[in-house]
Amino acid sequence: MALPEEASENATGEPDRDCRLCPRLAQFRTAQRAAFPDWHNAPVPAFGAKDGRLLIVGLAPGLRGANRTGRPFTGDYAGDLLYATLAKFGWCRGAYAQRPDDGLTLVDCRITNAVRCVPPENKPAPSEIAACRSFLATELKQLARLKAVLALGAIAHRAVLAALGQRQSAYPFAHGAMHELGGGLLLADSYHCSRYNTNTGKLTTAMFEAIFAEIGARLKAEPQAHRSTPPLPFR
Repeated sequence: MALPEEASENATGEPDRDCRLCPRLAQFRTAQRAAFPDWHNAPVPAFGAKDGRLLIVGLAPGLRGANRTGRPFTGDYAGDLLYATLAKFGWCRGAYAQRPDDGLTLVDCRITNAVRCVPPENKPAPSEIAACRSFLATELKQLARLKAVLALGAIAHRAVLAALGQRQSAYPFAHGAMHELGGGLLLADSYHCSRYNTNTGKLTTAMFEAIFAEIGARLKAEPQAHRSTPPLPFR
């Protein structure tokens, strides 16, 4: 996929620090830089090596999380649950300490977001999600060993399908759904591991861990034919 010139992609396939694709997000970044000059306040790059089989895709950086620290899901509640689960299932090494210099490393996986810049009120506009699609498409292309994508939330799910050129109607989002997209690629769905979802009981730790258990089991199995399976029976 050819990227538009205004996407300001750098040599690593990430958006430049001063990417101007989304005027509203660029303006918000500028305001945050003035208010918090020691924060990252820029597009947040993906975390993890590019030789992993699993890519985790979130929604967007949190204001006081990744936007502050510069690493996906680092410094907020969503990261507490995500990295604890990754550690339990062997997808990372080291101790997560809510900062990018904690020494944590990912094992066989990588983490990114559908939207690379923090949006006001954590709500990206549809045009902003579309503007960032080229970066996600590049990310997916560059992962030569990729076998599974975990979408955290419906927006991430739709962004992944759009970046892959897949029909949205063929793979509806549902927590626990496991979609086999063909070519040996699995798209797994989970509710986002946000504080709101966990506080309301929409997502429990057991539900979240079950997703990773299923992904691990499927990565050990032989590739299957193109199909979409129903959600796991959590309730």
